[in-house]
Amino acid sequence: MTREQKVIRGKVGLLELAKQLGNVSQACKMMGYSRDSFYRFRELYDTGGEVALQELSRRKPLLANRTAPEVEALIVEIALEQPAYGQIRVANEVRRRGHSISPAGVRGVWQRHDLETMKKRLKALEAKVAQEGLVLTEGQLAALEKAKAEKETHGEFESECPGYCGAQDTCLSRHDEGGRTDLPADLHRHLRQGGLRQALRP
Repeated sequence: MTREQKVIRGKVGLLELAKQLGNVSQACKMMGYSRDSFYRFRELYDTGGEVALQELSRRKPLLANRTAPEVEALIVEIALEQPAYGQIRVANEVRRRGHSISPAGVRGVWQRHDLETMKKRLKALEAKVAQEGLVLTEGQLAALEKAKAEKETHGEFESECPGYCGAQDTCLSRHDEGGRTDLPADLHRHLRQGGLRQALRP
């Protein structure tokens, strides 16, 4: 039995139960439908039979309010040309090229194309460069370098294995008893704060 047949069977069952009980409210409570739905189903059944009870497709979205395809393509193009530009700057650039869109409209287009953050726009740019072999402009190079520098200042870096950071970042630490041990720097920080002192004592 398909999903559509199950839906039709449930609606017909509601109509039959209401007929047997002689009480629409009670039948609706038992089947989990509202009375409005019952009367809508009954009207559809009376006019078209079981076929009319098929699940009605959802209303199609109103595309009249959507950004025109050529403007949307232009916004995506600018997002890849200048990934560091924000919504307002892109909206101004689009206006300069003869189209009209608000900064919120730019953000909506970015969200539909998964470009809403600079990080995502840079990732899309890198993918396009790898795929098409494009030469980067100075603005694109500057944006990529800036993103790389920000990653490094926040402690992110490229490594072959996640454990390399902990394995290479060790320092000499002293215990209370005077013994010396090489410990990862993050453990050393906790030791200095007293957090792991008890756990690491011999």
